[in-house]
This record gives sequence, structure tokens and C-alpha cells, in this order.
Amino acid sequence: MQEPFLLCGVDEAGRGPWAGPVTAAAVILDPARPIDGLTDSKKLSEKQRDRLAPLIRAQALAWCIAEASVEEIDAMNIREATFLAMGRAVEGLALRPGLIRVDGNALPGGLPAPAEAIIKGDLTEPSISAAAILAKTHRDARMAELCAAHPGYGLAAHKGYGTAAHAEALARLGPSAVHRKSFAPIRALVRA
Repeated sequence: MQEPFLLCGVDEAGRGPWAGPVTAAAVILDPARPIDGLTDSKKLSEKQRDRLAPLIRAQALAWCIAEASVEEIDAMNIREATFLAMGRAVEGLALRPGLIRVDGNALPGGLPAPAEAIIKGDLTEPSISAAAILAKTHRDARMAELCAAHPGYGLAAHKGYGTAAHAEALARLGPSAVHRKSFAPIRALVRA
């Protein structure tokens, strides 16, 4: 009997923020159990993402969420750290995919199956949409945890992105242990 062909979608959350890890997810959806409402996570409300994430975890054939830490981001750069998190997510799957589709225009090296990069894949590929939703909801929860551990920055509200409120908190408090020291706005504060 022939093994079923397993398609894996991969996406990330948190490349642009000034603080926190970059998160990636890999998802192999079950073709027999489609999930309505999958699309680019940025086009969904927080409530919609929070409704879909447990469905994805319950109905997917396999899924894995992985991170690259602030220290890894600072040591290697955000692009390579994103690829590291993506590779970890794929490696953590309970099933081996036959094809990996990654949102974006570039692929991490060393993936365990043939892979293709798809620009705006989170709009067109349900498995990538599912990965985007898992990565985003996981990272948002992590930022709430980091907010509790590092009060005063508003990390739960802005998720580490470069908002005016975040910049004001940084000017007042200086960078925390979860700020990306290699990012220009934080680097400028560290030098000051």
C-alpha cells in the first residue's frame, strides 16, 4: 500500500518586532478534514485566530511550533534565526512530509523533503495559513508571558513591535533582556 502524500506548510511570526523570539510553525493538514476560514493570519481578528488555532491542532495530521530566541536572533540575524525556527518546526513534526511549502521568497537550508517558497502563500495555501495562525497565536501568548516578566514595556499590547508607546518605554526604561540588541532602534539605545 502506498504511503499518503503529506504536504507541509510553514510560516513564521515575529520577524519585525524589537523584542521577543521569532516563532515558526509547520502544519500537515488532513485532506479529509478541511478547516473553514483559513487565510493569512494578518487578515483575521485575534478572536478568529484564537478560534482557529485549537481546530488546527485538533484536526491536523501533524503540527509543530518552534522558536529562535532573542540571543539567537542577535547572534545570527533575523533572517537566519527565522530559518532556524522554521527548520526546528519541520524537524519536530511527528510525520515526515513529502513536500514543504514555505511562505515567502526564500527557503531555509537542510529541510528533510523537497521544498518550495511561495510568495503570499498564506493567502493561497491552507497548510501555510494554518502554520501562520499557529505561529502568531503562540507568539502572542509568549509576548503576554514576557510582559508579565518584564513589566512597563507593554509587550502584551504591541507584541514587541516598534510602536510609539514601545519607543517611549524603551527611552524611559532602557532595553530588557528580551529586546533584540542587534536591531537598530535597540542598538542605538544600548550605545547611548
